[in-house]
Amino acid sequence: MDKKMTSGEIAKRAGVSQKAVRLYDEKGLLKPTEYSEGNYRLYDQGALQILEKIVALKQIGFSLEEIRDNIAKGEASDIESALRMQLSEMEKKRDQISSVIDIIERALERKTDTLDWDDVSDIVRSVSLDQRADRFLADYDQHQIPKEDWYVKIFRSLDLHGNEKILDLGCGFAKLWRNNWISIPSGTKIFAYDIHGSWADDFAAYLDDHRASLPENVSIDLSFEDLEQEAAWKNIGKNKKYDRIIAHYLVYELKDPEALAAASAQVLKKGGFFSFNGPAVNSWHRFFAGAMEKIHIDAPFIAETITVQQKKKEACDAMLLRHFKKISEVTVTNAFAYTEPEELISKMKDIFPNQEKFFSKNESRIKENFLRQIEADGAIRIDFETVFSHAYV
Repeated sequence: MDKKMTSGEIAKRAGVSQKAVRLYDEKGLLKPTEYSEGNYRLYDQGALQILEKIVALKQIGFSLEEIRDNIAKGEASDIESALRMQLSEMEKKRDQISSVIDIIERALERKTDTLDWDDVSDIVRSVSLDQRADRFLADYDQHQIPKEDWYVKIFRSLDLHGNEKILDLGCGFAKLWRNNWISIPSGTKIFAYDIHGSWADDFAAYLDDHRASLPENVSIDLSFEDLEQEAAWKNIGKNKKYDRIIAHYLVYELKDPEALAAASAQVLKKGGFFSFNGPAVNSWHRFFAGAMEKIHIDAPFIAETITVQQKKKEACDAMLLRHFKKISEVTVTNAFAYTEPEELISKMKDIFPNQEKFFSKNESRIKENFLRQIEADGAIRIDFETVFSHAYV
């Protein structure tokens, strides 16, 4: 008979503390094999193997809940899929950490005197803004087919010509310009606006370093102004009329989007347009609605969400038409391919977080359907659409 180990002995064998062993017991991950006459926990070799597995999974970033699920499945668990999903999560965290390091380093470089807690607050705000602003592009980079720069597509949709004046509202990191630097038409004059504490601070430094490499007679003037203050629009109006006004990914940052639209209409040149992307029906919602309909699973919460989104879009269109004579829509599309049904299930749960009963009842059936599609076609392709409204005076 195998010699039983106490909690101290098994902890030493696995290289963890006794406190960790007690925690794993409380969480239901590692139960004693038996108890001694003095009611001490005792463990056998099988328990040691489970503990070593817990330690290994924890080291590579699995949560205790995920480890418990993995152990419950035993040998039936899909180790490769679990590792691939964990690799994806770790890569996201690595990118976030790199972003935070970059922000802190730039903050330290810009400061010549003693840092205070206001500076720390600025760093926290910059991290938050960066994660919101770049999440959109990061999602595209993961499964895009073919991999083409998103901001190149948006740039083309603006149909810029030479010798035009462009007003960029809420320019942020300005990937629209950075990623199309040498493609900006000759003679273009860009007037960009944003606030300090956003990624526009980084764009200011980028401009200082790269202004000389702009195409012939192209200029970019960056101003730090609050677009919801009248003073900003007085400065904007000094340059008279603009051929294009760009207000992308800005609607949810504003207290009053209509005020920005109204002010933009006053400084837009006839023949030009105001490019704006407001509320729209989310492509993920459309995809999942179609997928559920295909396999005859009732998911009324998806249809309800789409209805709400559609009403918000109609309200936004009506708002634009109060200040512009007409609007047209330009759709920019990226294609994705998914080869793991778990990724799609995970995405669906993220989008609809309060539907535990629905997933408890239907998850296995949904997964089977996704798997059949992947086996038949090699991947599930999703076209993700973003609609830009071009409004004309």
